[in-house]
Amino acid sequence: MIMSIKLSDHFTYRKLFRFTIPTIIMMVFVSIYGVVDGFFVSNFAGETEFTAVNFVYPVLMILGAVGFMVGAGGSALIGKNLGKGRTEKANRIFSLFVYLTIVVGAVLAAITIVFLRPIVALLGAEGKLLEDCVLYGRIILLALPAQMLQFEFQSFFVTAEKPKLGLWFTLAAGCTNMLLDLLLVAVFPMGLVGAAIATAVSQVVGGVLPLVYFFRQNNSSLLRLGKTSFDGKSVLKALGNGSSEFLANVAMSVVSILYNAQLMRYAGEPGVAAYGVLMYVNFTFLSCLIGYSVGIAPVVSYHYGAKSQEELKNVFQKSLTVVAVMSVCMLVAALALAVPVSEMFVGYNTDLEQMTVRGFFIFSFGFLFAGASIFASSFFTALNNGLVSAIISFMRTLVFQVAAVLVLPLVFTWLGGDPLDGIWLSIVVAEVVAALVSVVCIVCKRKQYGYY
Repeated sequence: MIMSIKLSDHFTYRKLFRFTIPTIIMMVFVSIYGVVDGFFVSNFAGETEFTAVNFVYPVLMILGAVGFMVGAGGSALIGKNLGKGRTEKANRIFSLFVYLTIVVGAVLAAITIVFLRPIVALLGAEGKLLEDCVLYGRIILLALPAQMLQFEFQSFFVTAEKPKLGLWFTLAAGCTNMLLDLLLVAVFPMGLVGAAIATAVSQVVGGVLPLVYFFRQNNSSLLRLGKTSFDGKSVLKALGNGSSEFLANVAMSVVSILYNAQLMRYAGEPGVAAYGVLMYVNFTFLSCLIGYSVGIAPVVSYHYGAKSQEELKNVFQKSLTVVAVMSVCMLVAALALAVPVSEMFVGYNTDLEQMTVRGFFIFSFGFLFAGASIFASSFFTALNNGLVSAIISFMRTLVFQVAAVLVLPLVFTWLGGDPLDGIWLSIVVAEVVAALVSVVCIVCKRKQYGYY
């Protein structure tokens, strides 16, 4: 019989893999929601509808990022309390975070449904593209509280020492999304409406069903939902801890909006469509790195709380090796998949396919460097150092990306080159600089935490 892995265990490479693989798969499945919608919409609805999915999706992800923030920051605080033996307090603040997310999600959904049209119009959508964005977005917003819970439970299941159970819930949600997309978009031609319904229902599966498990007082995890009271200090601490994850997701969405605007300027709707395909691969691949970082974070928080410095050092050093290997594998895979993935999504348009393949061969090199900053940000969140984590995420996902995507197209134009190449290269340049900042932060904080 295979024994379950505890947060307090000594972690070998094999244990690291066994403990984090459920979270990695879980993150990948969540990332492919938009990919599945995009595939079916692109092939069965049309190019404008496909562009609409990619155009409005960053707005929806900004709202869902609240779930990532509470999940990552709350897990760090819960894990630290578990490490100190404060089980009752850990469960009390766990319950508080879940209940608070439901309320905040409902409020945000109502507000955004009302103001979605002017928001999307302000971003540059007009005509049929505007109408499609509003139609798709409003349906998905109905399930926003469930989406936020789903993102949140990705972290909480790991902290509860039940990463495999979290994986099963995510697999159920992912399969629901795929099946409904097949039925509502391919079989019954419901277009954007069918794709939006498929995603919304799958988010309910992934966000609401875990509530049933955690409400059971006889569940076998470390956490369970029950009575709680408002604890402003814990809420602020969790939000501070998870601010980097929030900033990272918000910044990624803001940057995606900016990229869409630049692509509309230089290439029109086909540019946005090509960028959408690149981002599908980017989200899926980076979700592997994010999944590992999220999966190992509760272990880091536990040993930090328990003052087990040797095990903290062990997990940190092994994680560096894992992240480096994953990064190289992603670069190789992205280059190999450039042509087949482009054909799968936009093979109906030769010019669009060629534009997408060229973008692939440039932006894929960013995978070599992305792992450093993703892991570093999550690592400092796990150590309850939200400030350093936020700095790394903010610089990587917003400052460097914005500067690069605004400047490089102009530089390429001035040199007589293709400004689109400057847009694709922006991602690589931002990842390189962010990796350097992460290394500096790790070196500067090594004595404080003793991880090497």
